[in-house]
Amino acid sequence: MESEDDMHDANDMESLEDDFYSGEADDFYNSDDADVDDYEFMEDVDDDSDVIAAHSHQQNYIILTEADIQQRQEDDITRVSTVLSISRDDAIILLRHYNWSVSKVHDAWFEEEGVRKVVGLLERPAVQNTNAKEFICGICFESYPHDKIYSNTCGHPFCSTCWAGYISTSINDGPGCLSLRCPDPSCSAAVGQSMIDVLASDNEKKKYSQYLLRSYVENNRKTKWCPAPGCEYAVEFAAGSEGYDVSCMCSYNFCWNCTEEAHRPVDCGTVVKWIMKNTAESENMNWILANSKPCPKCKRPIEKNQGCMHMTCTPPCKFEFCWLCLGAWSDHGERTGGFYACNRYEVAKQEGVYDEAERRREMAKNSLERYTHYYERWASNQSSRQKALADLHKMQTVHVSTTYYLCQIPKEASLVHPLKF
Repeated sequence: MESEDDMHDANDMESLEDDFYSGEADDFYNSDDADVDDYEFMEDVDDDSDVIAAHSHQQNYIILTEADIQQRQEDDITRVSTVLSISRDDAIILLRHYNWSVSKVHDAWFEEEGVRKVVGLLERPAVQNTNAKEFICGICFESYPHDKIYSNTCGHPFCSTCWAGYISTSINDGPGCLSLRCPDPSCSAAVGQSMIDVLASDNEKKKYSQYLLRSYVENNRKTKWCPAPGCEYAVEFAAGSEGYDVSCMCSYNFCWNCTEEAHRPVDCGTVVKWIMKNTAESENMNWILANSKPCPKCKRPIEKNQGCMHMTCTPPCKFEFCWLCLGAWSDHGERTGGFYACNRYEVAKQEGVYDEAERRREMAKNSLERYTHYYERWASNQSSRQKALADLHKMQTVHVSTTYYLCQIPKEASLVHPLKF
């Protein structure tokens, strides 16, 4: 029997792990411990260099190939099937319902009532099949011999054609086919993989297997797919690890917490805001507000980059106005300051008429200049990084293959003979 203290410790560890994977744990990048560790690293680098080097090379994640994922999935299915003494199909259904958590399946099976009903595992068939030679399909209502009728664990009879069409439609609709139920509207019995293997086509069985494999990663909070385009590796992360940086076998570095590119020491929240700022239309509106004025007639924004204050809107508007006061140009002339000044604007500005508009324009201009300052440096860094990655890929492919070729040349052939004259 476990002591009460041990049980509390186990619950605390499980709670901490749930908080970590749900994103409720404190961000390591923002924590005070991270800063303290960095300073301690700098202070003790001479004394403990061997220890620090060993610690820095410890990975807090595991890169999983498709074969690794299949093996882990099969191990979990076998474990649940053996412990609970149920079929493989039933084990898959239970694990799918509880997001492939073996511990949650065991807890629910032994502690909760009605688990079978919730997941669609019937204790006994809803329909008792007789020894009749012919059955009526519950979908097309045609009569078929016994060898043309298939039934799920519930016992509802359907012909092979209707079953195949029902399964095919579900698989082609997407991953929802993993939660397939009996075609009978009043039945909630889950359809296992064995029915798919018997009635689906080869292409559909392959799709179903891929959906099942991907669900093992996507529904498991401890694993995620590498976000690099075309990458088929998954990453299993250790709960409570310090830092989220992951380097995949495809050479892509990303943050496991937010799945964006590796961004240490910047926290994930700042990265999300930066990406939203780069993709949103807010900076376009800031630029329009800072560098243009609306036509007084049609309200379309107009940019003035040179010339006098006499502005003419584009067709079909063609409204002529003063750039400074936005008044009709027909009211302007030599008496108002000519083409390069506007007395009306100066007077109105002294009276505070344009204070609010100028304030907004100035704020937009300052915000735009600040954003441009940081964006140019970020874009330059990205360009340098992409160039470095391209050089690394070139070295790994071209130079390594060249080195391998040179190593295959016999030693005698590589000797340089002096020229004879």
